[in-house]
Amino acid sequence: MKGRFAPSPTGRMHLGNIWTALLAWLSARSQGGEFVLRIEDIDRQRSRLEYAEQIDDDLRWLGLDWDERHVQSERFSLYEEQLRKLEAGGHTYPCYCTRAEIMATQAPHESDGRTVHTIPQRLRDISLHLGGSLRAVRSTRLAVPNKTLTFRDRHYGDHAVPLASQCGDFILQRGDGAWAYQLAVVVDDALMGITEVVRGRDLLLSVPQQQYLHRLLGFTPPSFCHVPLLCNASWQRLSKRDKSLDMGHIRTVCSPEQAVGHLAFHAGLIDRPGKVSAKELISLFSWNKIPHDDIVVTETF
Repeated sequence: MKGRFAPSPTGRMHLGNIWTALLAWLSARSQGGEFVLRIEDIDRQRSRLEYAEQIDDDLRWLGLDWDERHVQSERFSLYEEQLRKLEAGGHTYPCYCTRAEIMATQAPHESDGRTVHTIPQRLRDISLHLGGSLRAVRSTRLAVPNKTLTFRDRHYGDHAVPLASQCGDFILQRGDGAWAYQLAVVVDDALMGITEVVRGRDLLLSVPQQQYLHRLLGFTPPSFCHVPLLCNASWQRLSKRDKSLDMGHIRTVCSPEQAVGHLAFHAGLIDRPGKVSAKELISLFSWNKIPHDDIVVTETF
């Protein structure tokens, strides 16, 4: 068994990040498994080395260790190799559509407000037959079939998702050469031998895309366990803009045991907030205790 935590070094981690890190770590350690830290820095414009170093230091401060550490920017040749396999199999096409053209055809997804970047046949035809003569910059998209994929999330149960209408033809590599999240995460999870992915439920609808891509490349998908989100008083998911709940502030107002205990209480692992170490929670961890609804948190420890 092998789990992972895969943060992006685009700012200081916040309480929501360490919530996911703690639950992923506890799930892996409670099963006697290995734990991987993967720094997802494919966004080269926003990623910073100092943020990656802060991630390492914050996790150590919390008592969360790892068996392997990887950095995505050192793995670009692996993404290139897998993309060539998909191209050779006829699963991709060059897309010359502008973002404005695509956005003009979209509607937000009904459940979470996200936009599904499906490519209408008219725009796909432009890309396939006319785009090369019209525009120089192109992205590479995966052509998805009109089929429904089913999967079981360990925490949120069974799902059936129409791949074409809910996910659409998704980008594997942008026109500027940057690698897309969906390709990078699938290749990394597969080649690192990840067997369990624990992450926020906002990524639940990425599962069909990733499972489909895993199988196209001949990989076995990991199991998925999504967790409820930590939200502010307005029921908005915590972000790196919530400075009062980032690790810089948290480390000035409480001890590691207080921070871990605060999260353990929200996870249903202990019956009241208190001081507890991450290692002490291993024997208490159970997915049956983790709530399903999102959780409002404050900066009070």
